[in-house]
Amino acid sequence: MSYKSDIEIAREANKKPIQEIGAKLGISSDDLLPYGHDKAKVSQEFINSVQGREDGKLVLVTAINPTPAGEGKTTTTVGLGDGLNRIGKNAMICIREASLGPNFGMKGGAAGGGYAQVVPMEEMNLHFTGDFHAITSAHSLLSAMIDNHIYWGNECEIDTRRVAWRRVVDMNDRALRQITASLGGVSNGFPRETGFDITVASEVMAILCLSNDLKDLEKRLGDIIVAYRRDKTPVYCRDIKAEGAMTVLLKDAMQPNLVQTLENNPAFVHGGPFANIAHGCNSVIATKTALKVADYVVTEAGFGADLGAEKFMNIKCRKAGIAPSAVVLVATVRAMKMNGGVAKADLGAENVAAVKAGCANLGRHIENVKSFGVPVVVAINHFVTDTDAEVQAVKDYCASHGVEAVLSRHWELGSEGSADLARKVVEIVEGGSANFAPIYPDEMPLFEKIETIAKRIYRADEVLADNKIRTQLKEWEAAGYGILPVCMAKTQYSFSTDPSLRGAPTGHSVPVREVRLSAGAGFVVVVCGEIMTMPGLPRKPAAETICLNDAGEIEGLF
Repeated sequence: MSYKSDIEIAREANKKPIQEIGAKLGISSDDLLPYGHDKAKVSQEFINSVQGREDGKLVLVTAINPTPAGEGKTTTTVGLGDGLNRIGKNAMICIREASLGPNFGMKGGAAGGGYAQVVPMEEMNLHFTGDFHAITSAHSLLSAMIDNHIYWGNECEIDTRRVAWRRVVDMNDRALRQITASLGGVSNGFPRETGFDITVASEVMAILCLSNDLKDLEKRLGDIIVAYRRDKTPVYCRDIKAEGAMTVLLKDAMQPNLVQTLENNPAFVHGGPFANIAHGCNSVIATKTALKVADYVVTEAGFGADLGAEKFMNIKCRKAGIAPSAVVLVATVRAMKMNGGVAKADLGAENVAAVKAGCANLGRHIENVKSFGVPVVVAINHFVTDTDAEVQAVKDYCASHGVEAVLSRHWELGSEGSADLARKVVEIVEGGSANFAPIYPDEMPLFEKIETIAKRIYRADEVLADNKIRTQLKEWEAAGYGILPVCMAKTQYSFSTDPSLRGAPTGHSVPVREVRLSAGAGFVVVVCGEIMTMPGLPRKPAAETICLNDAGEIEGLF
């Protein structure tokens, strides 16, 4: 049996005017800035007007470590939101925007799939409302102003060997990871080594996603450390006088984007930091606004629970003053088999033994999420090749860990297929058993925070860091930054820093290659193993098959 592609399903969507979607949330047409007929930004005036309301319940969707077999975290987020509305709850979803780099690389899209999608799918996966372009431009403006400041006399006495601010572009381009800038003689400035990160790894992206309003945004931008002097004192963005103009560029990007699911339920799609190199969550302003206008808010955190969920709990919830009432942990039978040693080409054949072997990865994530004091339900994202025996093996394993696993068929059936999962989530939320707490206090020294995550979440034996890194962390503590949370940057494919170590490895070490202070965002980035903050394209990038057909329609997005 053949199934329609995601883009074919999205094109057949019966979309409603965005004003009707806003009306479901009590947002008037005057408080929407439309981008066409099916997407709009929500005004700051409306956001301000709902702050006195009681918060709804927050549900986090996370997953096992990703595999080439696919897990469907965003699809499950959308399906659960639709399912909650189907059973009579006032629910909406909050997800991140898609980065062009992975879309043209190997990911292909970030709007869900099957009959659990957010639309307009094509616009969401391409330029959308221009937020990422605004973030790239604001970041680039600061880059230009730093070098311009140095060129015109360097009043702040920046040590050009210690410029910490790199450039960004929203594309996977490994050739830009390390570059030499300002070549070409006196008129072009002072040559120095620098490099590019992908836009989603920009501190500007993180700041936009963690800011409460434009005033908070401008202050955080001003707090960015862009360089150091010869005496190692920091030079801030505000010293360069760039934060005002950057805020102007980000004024519209700061407003959440309202769109709809295939079943015409409301969705905020806003912000997009990667969870393997940034904090990986939807914007605070979108999530907190959603909690004021819906009874249930379903949001996701990027990649596996060792990255996205950990940062959601330890960074976003801590900084935003919010807490999840339940966590949905997404798994697939196919991914269990891959974790159990089965090659991708052989996933179609029943292999209950491999499913059982691969469940160790799922079990580790269950234990980790529970350690934050939040109840967990496992969503088995159904694939048509799954057999009853394989599904039962996952359910039995979860039961042995004290959680229920619910088979969800939202990809195939939409909300009809996710209604059981929605009912289970409501049962957990209304049971009120959540007792959320981050796994480390603000006052813990930075290196101990790193060790806490490495040992408690990754199950590592030790953290390897040379004296230069340890000294740097102590210097930041002395400067008053010791209370910040840490943002771990590592491979998403394993609990370890080795992407080939699947399952639930133990006895490994976590080597720290570099630490970066994101003073504006309010965390310390810890770069582990071989992870890159600028991805590269695969041997056969998705871009090779993305094109316009004779009807002028986009093909190749998925």
